[in-house]
Amino acid sequence: MTNIKNKILVLVLSLCMTGCNTSKKEVKTHIEQVNMTAAEILGNPEYLAISYGGYRTKSREDQPTITQLKEDMKILSVMGIKILRTYNVHLQQASNLLKAIKELKQEDTGFEMYVMLGAWIDCKNAFTELEPDHYLESERNPVEIARAVELAKQYSDIVKIIAVGNEAMVKWATSYYVQPSVILKWVNHLQELKQSGELSKDLWITSSDDFSSWGGGDSSYHTEDLEKLIKAVDYISMHTYPMHNSHYNPAFWLTPEQEINLSDKEKIDAGMLRALNFAKSQYESVSNYMKSIGVNKPIHIGETGWATISNGHYGVKGSRAADEYKSGSYFKLLREWTNKNNISCFYFEAFDEQWKDAKNNQGSENHFGLLKLNGEAKYAIWDLVDKGVFEGLTRDGNPITKSFNGDFEALIETVQSPPITYELITH
Repeated sequence: MTNIKNKILVLVLSLCMTGCNTSKKEVKTHIEQVNMTAAEILGNPEYLAISYGGYRTKSREDQPTITQLKEDMKILSVMGIKILRTYNVHLQQASNLLKAIKELKQEDTGFEMYVMLGAWIDCKNAFTELEPDHYLESERNPVEIARAVELAKQYSDIVKIIAVGNEAMVKWATSYYVQPSVILKWVNHLQELKQSGELSKDLWITSSDDFSSWGGGDSSYHTEDLEKLIKAVDYISMHTYPMHNSHYNPAFWLTPEQEINLSDKEKIDAGMLRALNFAKSQYESVSNYMKSIGVNKPIHIGETGWATISNGHYGVKGSRAADEYKSGSYFKLLREWTNKNNISCFYFEAFDEQWKDAKNNQGSENHFGLLKLNGEAKYAIWDLVDKGVFEGLTRDGNPITKSFNGDFEALIETVQSPPITYELITH
């Protein structure tokens, strides 16, 4: 693993004399800007990753400003985050984020932040009143890819990865999913641009999708085009969501008979270990399929996370998964496992975003952030507040403080243990 210290050259130009009669001594110090490659940052525990959206309001028509983006970057930087994942380039946030990072690097030569730039891919008629055609792609896909290429060239010191599509192949994405051949087409296109020299040879190309889309689930995904795609990408970016599966595939989540007599906290902690093992099993299933077709490439986690609020499937009338204690536990378990095994984990997500379920304030999609909209740090990162890393930083004028005013007992009162049997979950 390349150590960052080996990438920093401090050149001290000492005692420049302008002439025999000059007594003034000038000492110049220059720090060369660090510029790591995807191969060096992915899987490097010194370069923590996260999924990022800076939207504050209930509509993405309200784009975050450069100032707001820089504010967020400073917060994430002191958390040890050095790689961000974005999801599209057709909205202004992506290009503004790159501008913000560039400005921060100009202001502070020691500032480091890299980007996994997402290019949104969908099928013909996606998100329209017309029937989606999953065998034809959207007419806009070429425009999205072209813009991603443009930004990757313009900000080559920041954009280290391009992800072609987000959950674009998984069949439960009924509004927009495409066939693997579409993703393969664009991955090959980007790889050809690397070969021709138009894009940096160090730029890594992937697609970020559900574990099943990478062959880790149902055999219906095991197609020739998927095999070609796995061989074409530089690494696999897979998603795993035990929290969602606490409702859709709850066998792992329910308290087993041998744990019924444990205390509530013991049941919860045991449940979170089962959740970690669930994520591990999905990771291993992708790895096993990849190796079964004769491929051995890095696999990193493009998305995983745990919501802190839900009035639906994951709330008190559902699987009881969503709360800050469980979210914090999952975050810490995932970071420990992935860091130990040199797996990058683009944890979902940095900040809450309320546009995702704009008509339902308590919807789980609005509450995956490690920090709330107002800058309150959730339980997962209370320890960073205690360490003082956020001192002097604000979000929209609000200092970074602990949720629940740091009262653990108040927090734990909002927490319930997993159901004992599926029949206990009311719908």
